[in-house]
Amino acid sequence: MLEVPAPACAAAPRLRADAVRNRERILAAARELFADEGADVPLDEIARRAGVGNATLYRNFPDRPALIHQVALSVMERVLDRARTALTSEGDPFQALCEFVHGSADEHIGALCTMLTERVEQQDEDEYFALKAATERVVDQLMVRAREAGSLRADVAPGDLFVALGRLSRPMPGGDCLKLDQSMLIHRHLQLFLDGLRAPAPSVLPGRAITLDDLRRPN
Repeated sequence: MLEVPAPACAAAPRLRADAVRNRERILAAARELFADEGADVPLDEIARRAGVGNATLYRNFPDRPALIHQVALSVMERVLDRARTALTSEGDPFQALCEFVHGSADEHIGALCTMLTERVEQQDEDEYFALKAATERVVDQLMVRAREAGSLRADVAPGDLFVALGRLSRPMPGGDCLKLDQSMLIHRHLQLFLDGLRAPAPSVLPGRAITLDDLRRPN
């Protein structure tokens, strides 16, 4: 009796639940340490933070570029999920925008995105930039919804929000010397910025609204 060959499109075997948990712990540890110490932090320190052995880390991520690649994707996926959740919220549109901004700060977007994007760009990573573009579209919709509700000032654009988020969600240089919680400082100053976005606008902004095109590097 002839054996029927397996279809060429058969799905790859799924990871065991414990393997998935280990992978997620490694990514979470890498996000935190990259944000705190930079992308050149020793990999064995990431393994220790994740509570796994070095062999487990290398089994999932064979080298540093592979780990950076996956951390960058992980950050963008999580930020995009937060943006989509905010967009589907049935509550106040401006409050949904605020929740997205504070949630993105919790993902270390300010500390990680510039550092990781520069390394990912060298690989011409289509998947990463597709996630980034999707996030920009959803955030634009968030701002349009808040503006239409009359709670977002008219003279700001998504580029303004992303610039402020990137700057204000980074830990302060030399912050270890301060007797203040870095996360508290980040969220406090982000809220000050968000209050400045509310309509009616209390002042006239210099210049013009910053668009997403303004933030893109020329080819």
